[in-house]
Amino acid sequence: MPVNIHGKEYATVAERLEKLYDATNGEYSLESEIIKFEDGVVVVKATLAVNGFTFVGHAYEEIGSSQINTTSALENCETSSWGRALSAYGLAGTEVASAEEVAQAIHQQNNTTTTK
Repeated sequence: MPVNIHGKEYATVAERLEKLYDATNGEYSLESEIIKFEDGVVVVKATLAVNGFTFVGHAYEEIGSSQINTTSALENCETSSWGRALSAYGLAGTEVASAEEVAQAIHQQNNTTTTK
């Protein structure tokens, strides 16, 4: 079920993956590539191949920029890149960002606001 954040519908990556599996009967490839993992920065590229078509998503995270990125920046970045590749394929709710990305962005905004 999509998550409603500030009046917009966001589908979780898990929901998108389930829809992908159902739509393709499991006939797809989803690969991740770490583009950068140094100097406190993680960049991941996801490539989704379905029926001869390719859909790409990228994500960027800073290690320690949030609670989740303190311990799991790589995993968070990979999941976000998958969400963007799935959105490019057409599995997005009404927005491109995943529910996880939006929640993360709101958390970062709140932390920035409270530290100023």
